[in-house]
Amino acid sequence: NLTVAELPQQMFDAKNMMCASDPRHGKYLTAAAMFRGKMSTKDVDEQMLNVQSKNSTYFVEWIPNNIKSAVCDIAPRGLKMSTTFIGNSTCIQEMFKRVSEQFTLMFRRKAFLHWYTGEGMDEMEFTEAESNMNDLVSEYQQYQEAGVGEEEEMGEGEGEEMEEKEEE
Repeated sequence: NLTVAELPQQMFDAKNMMCASDPRHGKYLTAAAMFRGKMSTKDVDEQMLNVQSKNSTYFVEWIPNNIKSAVCDIAPRGLKMSTTFIGNSTCIQEMFKRVSEQFTLMFRRKAFLHWYTGEGMDEMEFTEAESNMNDLVSEYQQYQEAGVGEEEEMGEGEGEEMEEKEEE
């Protein structure tokens, strides 16, 4: 069984990510941690601040208070405590790049395309999706490289553009 101090450390450990992208290769924009079990909110907050200050290079400095924590005092069956972590890190661009490269190779050969066009999809939809994926990678790269004060330079419309892509 783990302690409250060990849970946040394991949350941010690259070995425990569910996607093949290393958080040490990017920066966290935002994160949320849901703790379950008998523990004090004060301990959780202290440990989360501790982990964030020790790993400050892995967090964008232009979004203050970018980690949210919640505590539910009912532990999951068979455990004394657990945590669930959701993070929005710029390292996800690694995975998007891999998918995009693999897609491009298959799309050039028109591999499996007939299954989709036969159901009414147009080839142009694939080209548009590829373009959207590349735009997303560029946007994450831009956010990773942004520093304090630079987020205003990105423009007010950037956030709206991201929301539109997510809705499609």
